[in-house]
Amino acid sequence: MNYRTIFFLLLGLDATILLFQTSELSISYYEAKLLYGDFSLLQTLIKTSLYYFGNNDFALRLPMIVLHLLSAVLLFEISKEYLKENKNRLWLLGIFMLLPGVVSSSLIVNEAGLVIFGLFFFIYLYSRVPQSFLYVLLFLYTLVSGGFMYLFLALMFYAAYKREKRFLGYNLFLFSLSMYMYGIDTHGSPEGHFLDSMALYSAIFTPIIFIYICYVLYRRYLTKEIDLVWFLGATALVLSLVLSFRQKVEIEHFAPYLIVTLPLVAKTFSSSYRVRLKQFRKKYKTIFIVSLLFLLANSSLVLFNKYLYTFIENPKKHFAYNMHIAKELALDLQAKNIHCVDTDRKMSLRLHFYGISKCNDFVLSDRVELSSKLPNVTISYKKQPVYSANVTKVNKK
Repeated sequence: MNYRTIFFLLLGLDATILLFQTSELSISYYEAKLLYGDFSLLQTLIKTSLYYFGNNDFALRLPMIVLHLLSAVLLFEISKEYLKENKNRLWLLGIFMLLPGVVSSSLIVNEAGLVIFGLFFFIYLYSRVPQSFLYVLLFLYTLVSGGFMYLFLALMFYAAYKREKRFLGYNLFLFSLSMYMYGIDTHGSPEGHFLDSMALYSAIFTPIIFIYICYVLYRRYLTKEIDLVWFLGATALVLSLVLSFRQKVEIEHFAPYLIVTLPLVAKTFSSSYRVRLKQFRKKYKTIFIVSLLFLLANSSLVLFNKYLYTFIENPKKHFAYNMHIAKELALDLQAKNIHCVDTDRKMSLRLHFYGISKCNDFVLSDRVELSSKLPNVTISYKKQPVYSANVTKVNKK
């Protein structure tokens, strides 16, 4: 089969699965806060989608899915500089689509998906357009998101390595501007979160792939085989781990920089595999197969996560609990002809997206009393109750 056909089949399958998943999720509090909060480019993209496709989960997540698919196309094009064989590039694309962190960023409305796309876009353009265009693009990145702050820091180190003083100075200016606009949270007492950060990275990439990324970055540092992509990954990894010795680090801000190192990682793995005789390639095949199985298992957990409620005693400990409940709760309330309630701030903002406004006519409380005779609302997944609440009509007389 022609590699282009396989490429489009992968994209089509990926898009189909992600679009199906939109019906399985509810808007989270943090997504609602982004949607109804301060102005941002991502907010504009989401509101534009909602304007044209209606106020629903499909329109909410469509921009993230589109950004993800564009990132996949850019990765495939960038990988031409690292991998000669088309089949290897297709394997790389498949692994990218299966990464737990990538699956999450393609569905959850946050800046991670936007940053991943922005990084791939910059890498793709870096050697293809005049530097003056890159200057404009980087300045726009400053206005778009604070997540690009580490891009400017990495480019400072890269420019110093290449002895490009003007490029170094410009990125120093952009980094300082980003620090002024967005800042870095260093509040609180010093606490060690190094192991927590390592665990989060392992969850985003799976343990084997994360360890191999670290190995590739270290190995290429020793052999001086470093390029722009290496600086992006190494800067983010080292900075996040150093900060984690003092404070809790939001790994989702750094993970996109490691994701874009995948072409470099694939090149190293492919080169190591090719230079060995057939009888010595077994170890590499085993590593690849085990990594693929881990990815498939993790992706299955993400896609069929509601089945996990059957095995969890406390539903609130489910990793996706904060992205469930709200939609079904709103439908249940509307079926009872209730279109406004007074409830906690987080749930109120989530319900607002589904047409349940805030008022004092009804009170929604998830502190359900066993002896209560009030109408009870129960949300269940796979016949397993995960949320119960009482709705009380307020007597204003």
